[in-house]
Amino acid sequence: MGLTSRSLLYTVVFVAVLCVGLTVWLWPRLSGRGALPVLGRLGAILTTQLTIMSAILLAVNSANSFYGSWGQLIGKYDRAPGQITRGVEAGADPAVDPGKHGKGGVVRLSGPEGAPKTGLPKGPKEEVGTVESVRLTAPRANVAEPALVYLPPQYFQKQYERQRFPVIIAISGYPGGFDNLSQYLRLPKTAGELVSGNRMRPTVIVMVRPTIASPRDTECVDVPKGPQAETYFTKDLPEILKSAYRVGHQPSAWAAMGYSSGGTCALELAMRHPEVYPVAGALSADYKINNDLTTGDLFGGGEDGERRKREHNLIWRLKNMPVPQATVLVTSSEKGEKNYKETLKFLKAVKEPMRADKMILPEGSHNFTTWRREVAPALEWMSKQMTFPQDVNN
Repeated sequence: MGLTSRSLLYTVVFVAVLCVGLTVWLWPRLSGRGALPVLGRLGAILTTQLTIMSAILLAVNSANSFYGSWGQLIGKYDRAPGQITRGVEAGADPAVDPGKHGKGGVVRLSGPEGAPKTGLPKGPKEEVGTVESVRLTAPRANVAEPALVYLPPQYFQKQYERQRFPVIIAISGYPGGFDNLSQYLRLPKTAGELVSGNRMRPTVIVMVRPTIASPRDTECVDVPKGPQAETYFTKDLPEILKSAYRVGHQPSAWAAMGYSSGGTCALELAMRHPEVYPVAGALSADYKINNDLTTGDLFGGGEDGERRKREHNLIWRLKNMPVPQATVLVTSSEKGEKNYKETLKFLKAVKEPMRADKMILPEGSHNFTTWRREVAPALEWMSKQMTFPQDVNN
């Protein structure tokens, strides 16, 4: 039986219940003194605890797809990069250094927040690039959000001083922090290697989290009378970055990407606001947003609330609303990912003028080992969809 199969889960649950029953029934017989009764009691306790914990861990893994197979559980992973193919054919903070304020609502941080784990080699910025730790002050959404900004070496080179760079907004999953994009997904390191190997155009990458009201999961949604996450991503963030950095001012230089709920956010942004993010790369995304214990009520009540919820269902949008002029990449795994069937439904629903490509692994789980296989091909793919350079006079 497969690690994520229902049969295995139900079998282990049955064994756990059986062990509890046998322990209760046999306990009076194991109540005597001596080595054997003591060993019997210890054995019953250990067996019961083991089966109960196994059932719980299997249920958690089944719900979240952390490990898709027994091989992955013991560390046997295929680490080869994924292959992209066409989809179904279209029809004020204590860590702030007051001397390091930037333009447009960007505050560069010092202290522990100013030293992110990037994986970049040591050296001059014009040779290896750099990652800045910043806080972005957003007037419309009324928040100050932390972020990491990867600047490629070309950003500091004289021959590029009059050029604006494409920018990718990279969004982490929830509840993981934006620093996971650097530390575990290895985004700056991967981008640096791709740029130095001429497999990706020099690109600014801004690493953020999907929520603007932590610990609540705002899912890139404008909540009625609540956090305005969609406004933050589509109005505040582009305005701040265009003012503070030499990034493209035309939509053709902008894209969003993310993993897990960050991938869902990237897709939502591209399909709801293609005039801001016409390109999206979504690793292990869902295709709709639902209320749960972490989100609270995202849409409000009544008919307006139901309408807002429907409009965040991307397959529903493709079937019932004008199709956006967006280009997206979606990823999944035939074995080990819960979103595989929904990914196929999404691809089938795509029609012109939208375009969708896919990266489907034979096997993979909902974890960083899988996403690291996908991130380099995804960055290469996204780079080909974006315009570079744009002159600073534009």
